[in-house]
Amino acid sequence: MRWERYAGRDVIPLWVADSDFRAPPAVLEALAGRVAHGVFGYTVAPEALRQAIVERMQRLYRWRIDSSWIVFLPGVVPGLHLAARKLVPAGDHILVPTPVYQHLKRAAELAPRAHSEVPLVLREGRWVFDEDALKGSLKAESRLFFLCNPQNPGGTVFRRAELERLAELTRDLVIVSDEIHSDLILEAGLAHVPIASLAPEVSRRTVTLMSASKTFNFPAAGCAWAIIEDEALRREFSADVHAHVLHSPSVFGYVATLAAYRDGDAWLRAQLEYLRGNRDLVERSLELPLAHVEATYLAWIDCSGLGLDNPHDYFLRHGVALSPGAQFGDPGFVRLNFATQRARLDAAVTRMRAAAERRALR
Repeated sequence: MRWERYAGRDVIPLWVADSDFRAPPAVLEALAGRVAHGVFGYTVAPEALRQAIVERMQRLYRWRIDSSWIVFLPGVVPGLHLAARKLVPAGDHILVPTPVYQHLKRAAELAPRAHSEVPLVLREGRWVFDEDALKGSLKAESRLFFLCNPQNPGGTVFRRAELERLAELTRDLVIVSDEIHSDLILEAGLAHVPIASLAPEVSRRTVTLMSASKTFNFPAAGCAWAIIEDEALRREFSADVHAHVLHSPSVFGYVATLAAYRDGDAWLRAQLEYLRGNRDLVERSLELPLAHVEATYLAWIDCSGLGLDNPHDYFLRHGVALSPGAQFGDPGFVRLNFATQRARLDAAVTRMRAAAERRALR
């Protein structure tokens, strides 16, 4: 999709959040083996995959979950929309951070449910929640708090103390946490903390949405899951899944995820090292303000100083396709996906820097 939109044009596409890297060899081999099987009928989630997820949560995050808590989905985005429609009664209220990946807000809008935007603020080079604004957004009818952890597009790895404070401030709400970027921690010494792992009382009101597809680059294979401890919450959330209103993951998604979790860690370490170099290139060379990217492969770039009504269109005219900041809640920004080959990224940054300098000379 990222390349097809600008096919035949001299445009470097760095917008939608998938990478230009081939999936790990273990994933390619597993998919090839499944194709060789030759039969692609209806299937269910392999028990081995459930156990691989349980083991990974324990090993990476010291988070003990039970395999029965896992509800498989075709993607994280359907999980966001499902949560807004099934966990928030009509007339109740959702809190949505901003800036944020657009489907957190779209889920509330399309449900439709009343919602308030809770701003993040740039503090000491990191996008973090404005706690006073969060307190002021709470209503008697507030039912659900959307969280993006790590933050997309800000690149923040929320610290344990910050998550504990968020859990305290939202103590009466269901938390729906998009944690699809949890494996993409770039900053040495930082670690992802699932908000549900903080304490049993937080876990019992949290829906954690995850997928391996972003990390290992097979999003079109279609496999994600929700981790929900509370049985009543899980039953309400998964009713449409069990009724086949929402289709199950692809058999290829199951196979790819299991292979990635079994044999993809060395590949992931190499990818993270490469992404750190790409991040450093963007932060060092672009000469536009942006917060230090602690996680994800997405840079949230402040273009407000250029005096542009539409920075996305301006950079597109100069040969670089980015995600418009308006999608995420601020039209003065653009989001750049740096998960590409370094020579291509360098060429894109060079174009953007020249375009910004040209604008500054006017």
